[in-house]
Amino acid sequence: MKALCDREKLREALAIANNVIPAKSTKPILSNVCLVATGDALEVVVTDLDAALRYRIEDGVKIDEPGTVVVPGRVLLEFVRDLTEPTVTIDSSDSSCRVESGSDSCELVVADPDEFPVVARFSDEGSLPLQAGTFTALVGKTAFAAARDQGRYAMHGVLVEIEDGLLRFVATDGRRLALATAPYDTTNYKPTPAGANGAARPTIVPTRGMQLFCRVLTDPLDQVRLNFSDNQVGLKTKHAEAFVRLVDGEFPRYSAVIPRECAHSIEANADTLSRKLRLVSNVTGDDARAVRLSLSRDHLEMFGQSSGKGTAKAHMEVAFKGGNAEIAFNPDYVLEGIKNCERSEVRLEFSERTSPGKFTLGENYVYVVMPITIDI
Repeated sequence: MKALCDREKLREALAIANNVIPAKSTKPILSNVCLVATGDALEVVVTDLDAALRYRIEDGVKIDEPGTVVVPGRVLLEFVRDLTEPTVTIDSSDSSCRVESGSDSCELVVADPDEFPVVARFSDEGSLPLQAGTFTALVGKTAFAAARDQGRYAMHGVLVEIEDGLLRFVATDGRRLALATAPYDTTNYKPTPAGANGAARPTIVPTRGMQLFCRVLTDPLDQVRLNFSDNQVGLKTKHAEAFVRLVDGEFPRYSAVIPRECAHSIEANADTLSRKLRLVSNVTGDDARAVRLSLSRDHLEMFGQSSGKGTAKAHMEVAFKGGNAEIAFNPDYVLEGIKNCERSEVRLEFSERTSPGKFTLGENYVYVVMPITIDI
């Protein structure tokens, strides 16, 4: 194959592709990138067998000889990244691949294209159309709450539910839970296979997969498509098709964790609450990250302490409903949620010091944090 390509377009595609290439693998072929030159485009294809990406470069590409070449992915990215000329020429034979730009060039070893795994093509049938900005917003509001600890495999991702005109994302690590929803166009969505009420079955998309999808979404106004199968989910954009193997497991019954009716509630300015929480959390210990919230009429006091650092208090005015009450949270969990708050005010509701705290961070955004029961 022989292709002339805009350097920046190629660098961008290779940078995204290298998020899929494994750092270490028992299959050396997976450390490579497959370049496919067709009549009007250059495709960059990578996979680690759990995730796969097909990125299509059309602008700034001239194909002199169609063909396929498989070369070391990270080496190619690092070489292209340090080039300065605006265009790159890729010229390959059966034994080597020459990458040239201006007076700079390198010769890369090539692998057998027949050994490179087959990466599927995206199917529009049964796919869900939505705006890129909607998808990235849902991921940003939820994925941070997914589990990272070993042994919680079914929580190592985001649960996706599509039903009743709503796209619902849920993530939890057992200590906090984030739930965000957004409407979708029911007239252009015909799921297959269908479940109850014509909805696709709930699926768990690994956090790493969600991050890959977000990396290929460059314009929030672009229309993209999601397609779910029995074992993988695919995302299609104008330039990319990305695929991720689904998490196999049973997601917790999250609806049972979200409080329905609460005895106490406050409305507080999100920025002020964040600042005050950070102030108090500075004195808490690494082994006991806890801040006590004491509520009284229109007043919130925050208190933290540790034997090695000292004590700290902060006060702020709030809109208050209920009686005097106390509850303690890990401040890091609360701050991570408030960071994604969609409005200037945040609402906190709870019933007892041992019951979950429900933070309403937007019209369609709920964040639940389990309390800490230690005495502080």
